[in-house]
Amino acid sequence: MRPAEPALGAALAWLCGIGALWGLGAPMVRFARMEGLAAVSIVFWQAVIGLVLLVVIQRLRGRLSLPCDRASLLLYAAVAVLGIVAPHMAGYWALGHIPASVHALLTSLVPMFALALALGLRIERFAARRALGLGLGAAAVVLLVMPGTRLSASVPVVFVFVSAVAPLCYAIESAFVAHVSRAQAGALQALTGGSVLAVLLMAPLTYAMGAPLVPRALEPAIFAVMVSGTSSVLAYAGYVALLRRAGSVFASQVAYLVTATAIGWSMLLLGERPGPGLWLALCLMFAGLFLVQPRPKLAALSISSG
Repeated sequence: MRPAEPALGAALAWLCGIGALWGLGAPMVRFARMEGLAAVSIVFWQAVIGLVLLVVIQRLRGRLSLPCDRASLLLYAAVAVLGIVAPHMAGYWALGHIPASVHALLTSLVPMFALALALGLRIERFAARRALGLGLGAAAVVLLVMPGTRLSASVPVVFVFVSAVAPLCYAIESAFVAHVSRAQAGALQALTGGSVLAVLLMAPLTYAMGAPLVPRALEPAIFAVMVSGTSSVLAYAGYVALLRRAGSVFASQVAYLVTATAIGWSMLLLGERPGPGLWLALCLMFAGLFLVQPRPKLAALSISSG
């Protein structure tokens, strides 16, 4: 579905704004990690920030109550584990060791992982065009880790693969939402319920790992976490609104903008200067995304701050 004129201009501006907001996530978390914040603390604080904002948004929409049927509770658990805790723990750990631009590029693997899962489960039929897209995505990853072309000898290759765990989790979560879940909860309700469980999971884990549950001071790193959490939730809420007004096909194009703006923010705010290898990997990834063309519903609940 494509928005009609003159709404197209407004929809494009809305799409770009969502992409720019979502793209802030990885650079902000990378800054916080460089400042010494533990990944587990960032995940916990972001979950708290996200939950507070979601409660406000849902309150304003008059939809604060959450369905408590068995399917919805299972959906909340899937969103908490596969959409928040596991991918953020992996991604934020990796962001302590790899540039934010690389993490942003790897996050684009979500639709490719989703397609690979769908093919493996025989939900989707094999198509040469989409298989080529998967191959281009794999080539982009190989380009990042291959000797002579990867980022830097000081960047451990293992953290490139740790970072890739995040999009894999999002893909599994999306496949569950699209093909398994029969929950009554809507997208924002699912994210709200998942955020509640994520906070409950992360609070004891953060404490057990000796990381602070309450920030000691409003230092720049804490501010960066607040910006990251806030921008991600607002972007997701805007994405859900755009889905309803412009259609899933149009709204799904935000994937390109999130990656592109994340790299732009990383260059502007962190002084990152991606080499030729990353730009070539970006071109391969975007070409792969174009060929794969995932069903938008596969990515409907994936929310990443990086």
